[in-house]
Amino acid sequence: MAGLDLPFMAINIDADETYPAELQAGDIPYYISRAKARAYEGQLKENQLLITADTIVWLEEKMLGKPHDEAEAIAMLHQLSGKTHQVYTAVTFAQKLSTFDFRLSTVVDRTDVTFAELSDEEILHYVHKYRPLDKAGAYGVQEWIGYIACTEMKGSYFNVMGFPVHLVYKALKQIL
Repeated sequence: MAGLDLPFMAINIDADETYPAELQAGDIPYYISRAKARAYEGQLKENQLLITADTIVWLEEKMLGKPHDEAEAIAMLHQLSGKTHQVYTAVTFAQKLSTFDFRLSTVVDRTDVTFAELSDEEILHYVHKYRPLDKAGAYGVQEWIGYIACTEMKGSYFNVMGFPVHLVYKALKQIL
């Protein structure tokens, strides 16, 4: 948001991030980003705009969320090694226009990312030094692993970072 030269305030929202098991790919972050917005609905003031987002990594029909520990992070990076995966980010815009009018709109972006083959040593170095336990798929493309592993990308780099700025800008032009 700062890169768009727009004033904003970051807040933490405590929301249930579980989702129905039948959801696939981009439907998962869509559902979660909207759940985050609904969790804040009671605190949103009239004419405020709330933006929530969620990002997942999708590999071979399976979601890779945030790893619970180093062992899971290492396993995820082994799964991504030498393969192409998808990164889906959903961004929800919530507005309380009046006491009875709470509106949500959501955009979803997809980026295909190809990783080079990674050695055990490279994976261990990354996990131990960068501790990617707070990142979907156990990696941050803007960090060391992105420099050495990301060989091809089709779509938005910022989407892979977790915030598809180009879609947010386009949506804000329509909302504001």
